[in-house]
Amino acid sequence: MTRIAIDAMGGDYAPAAIVDGAVWAALDYNVPIELVGKEDAIKAELERISKKGINSNRGGYYTHRLKVDLNSLDIKITDAQEVIEMGEAVGQAIRKKRKSSIVLAVDAVAKGSSDAVVAAGSTGAAMASSLFGLGRLPGIERPAIALTLPTIKKPFMLLDAGANSSCTPEMLYQFALMGATFVKNVYGYENPRVGVLNIGEEAGKGNELVQKTYKMLEENQDGLNFIGNVEGKEIFKGACDVIVCDGFVGNVALKTVEGSSSMLFEMIKQEFKANILSKIIGLLAKPFMKRIYKRINYEEFGGALLLGVKGITVIAHGRSTSYAIKNAVRVAKEAVESGVNKKIMEFFQ
Repeated sequence: MTRIAIDAMGGDYAPAAIVDGAVWAALDYNVPIELVGKEDAIKAELERISKKGINSNRGGYYTHRLKVDLNSLDIKITDAQEVIEMGEAVGQAIRKKRKSSIVLAVDAVAKGSSDAVVAAGSTGAAMASSLFGLGRLPGIERPAIALTLPTIKKPFMLLDAGANSSCTPEMLYQFALMGATFVKNVYGYENPRVGVLNIGEEAGKGNELVQKTYKMLEENQDGLNFIGNVEGKEIFKGACDVIVCDGFVGNVALKTVEGSSSMLFEMIKQEFKANILSKIIGLLAKPFMKRIYKRINYEEFGGALLLGVKGITVIAHGRSTSYAIKNAVRVAKEAVESGVNKKIMEFFQ
């Protein structure tokens, strides 16, 4: 069975939310779990769960306790007394803290005791540990953070979402192949549409990087359904299944979307509290708002894959709740069982 290693010490709400999410995933998906971190802290959280149940927090909307028999679940603990904190220089931290939770979680995959790793701590530490501990897939110049985002129709994948601030056209071409392979084999998208994030739809638009990438994708469409440039205003309308860009642009786009959606929901909440009539309308609209929130909530998607390494690494949001961690485990399990890395390698052999 697929076993998932989880950095229990990474994230804003670690280890409580991480352990809750891990146990929840083991319960719902019947997947063995390897919790990596400070053994005493992990055991204390497991003891809490055995007495009180899982704290299943979903973005503040749904919070309740799930009773669980831990003896029925396959959960192992790997002790790691060191933790790489968010503010640490990644390169130095990995060299100095070889027994840190993220390094040992990746090492579990490298040695075969687990099949994938989930981490909600430092993105840089997760990336660097995966790159050095697992290595790159043959033919892949640089791994990319592949993030699933919602649209009006169905989710799409954006990559790179922040791993590489400076890219070459060859790298974006590889990102396109990896993204298309993933959504086809994991999400079941038939002949996924691939586009380049640009400032205009015309082939001659954009900087040198995107123009050369456009030409490369246009001339090498074997196995790819390249549809051209995609503007930012079109990506959430379902215009594309895979959108490629360099990590600088991708991360700015991601953070802008996060900020805009948070602002919009806060403004709506303020309006619903403005007066008595607004409060009545707000109560009537609450079920609909919950459904909308569920469709755009990052917790539903779990985390972003680091595509291009010899193994499966899922990078969860730093503020992941137990529900987000549960779904990150689901993403990792699906990626392993789909054999996506083997299928990516077929393009470069």
